[in-house]
Amino acid sequence: MTRPRVRAVLTLLLLGALTAVLVAAVRPPGRTTGAAELTWWYAAAWGLFAAAAWSLRGVPGRYVVPLVAAGAVAVCAAGLAGPPRTSTDSFRYAWDGRVQAAGISPYDHAPADPALRALRDGWLFPPAPGGSGTCGPDRVAVAPGLCTRINRPTVHTLYPPAAEGYFALVDVLSPPGVRHKALQTGGALLSLAVTGALLLILRRRRAELRTAVYWAWCPAVAVEAVNNAHVDALGVLFSVAALGVIVRRRALGGVLFGLAIAAKLLPALLLPGALAGVRRWREAAAVLLPAAGVVTLAYLPYVLVSRSSVLGYLGGYAEEEGYDDPGAGGRYALLRLVLPDSWSVPAVVLGTVAVVAYVWRRGDPERPWSAALLVTGTVFLLTTPGYSWYALLLVALVALDGRAEWLGVAVAGAAAYVSADALGGATGTVAYGLAGALVVTGWAVRRRAGAGSSSPG
Repeated sequence: MTRPRVRAVLTLLLLGALTAVLVAAVRPPGRTTGAAELTWWYAAAWGLFAAAAWSLRGVPGRYVVPLVAAGAVAVCAAGLAGPPRTSTDSFRYAWDGRVQAAGISPYDHAPADPALRALRDGWLFPPAPGGSGTCGPDRVAVAPGLCTRINRPTVHTLYPPAAEGYFALVDVLSPPGVRHKALQTGGALLSLAVTGALLLILRRRRAELRTAVYWAWCPAVAVEAVNNAHVDALGVLFSVAALGVIVRRRALGGVLFGLAIAAKLLPALLLPGALAGVRRWREAAAVLLPAAGVVTLAYLPYVLVSRSSVLGYLGGYAEEEGYDDPGAGGRYALLRLVLPDSWSVPAVVLGTVAVVAYVWRRGDPERPWSAALLVTGTVFLLTTPGYSWYALLLVALVALDGRAEWLGVAVAGAAAYVSADALGGATGTVAYGLAGALVVTGWAVRRRAGAGSSSPG
């Protein structure tokens, strides 16, 4: 057997092992899996992912796309192997879809509101076990003897309008009794669509198709986009499509960015990168005005039919997560190592402005994804978010750009979210510190090799 074929077989074996580990990580909770055991499953998955991506480098070009596609299907299938493992967000998605199917604005009532009692069922609102007043883990009491799987059931939803439209569509298309599988299947389809979009964009650019595996085979996709069914995958799909067309069709790119922001507000971070190297206000307006228009039009129907604010719990969520309190929630962990807590927020603002100014002046307008990766990754390192699904957007940017060292930020997010209880409160700080060191090392290596001249990284 020739060496390229050996490498192809090795890649398939590594993909099989990766899939098996991911299935074990998200398996139904027949056995109790603590944070320590889950940490080891995650570590094994990321290690196998790295090995499989490295092995693909030696595979002949004609096998690359079939292997990328097969691995993407396997990774998504692994995410479907069990119910949501580490997040309850999809239960809120299902509830918001059900509320809209009943002709009610999701922004008007909290799930615990008695006015929506008729929409409750035994899946989202199970009775307390044994008639006790205790609901158990991952459930919240909403009435005597009644629990809910929905997190924060006493507050209004905070999801933007495109996300709410997606929840409603999934509810309408789902067969009765499908429960969590509907949103997980939606997440799998969105993830596979992102893989397809990446391959199309990379092929059109005549770029290296192998970098698509950074999304297609990534453990974060199986765990967060599919198993936990986070709506971030919808924002990622629109974001990738926007970056793929914006160089030649700015207005269409602006429309797609508007849809991405209306699905998950985080893609707004990509706009400075999308405008990298733009010097004329007319060119910037060709992107920003359609994006703002789409967001406005997406919110408008909900504004017209809602009696409450369509921003819902957004402000309370930001406060709860510690973004306005540097001493809470593990935010700004790296900055707080060297700066007083009260300086963290100004430092984030100054750091973000500095990197935006850099990509605006030095960024390549033919490679907006490269500048977007630098801005987004820098913001992640400055704010050190504790939720691993936020990094799905970053993973897709890495797949477009090819700088794999930024995947360390996604690993850090997973460590901060899953492993802090098992490894200690400093886990997130250490993980993000190592991720930052990896990024700097990658930059230094590329600079020395002369490969850094094509991107602002």
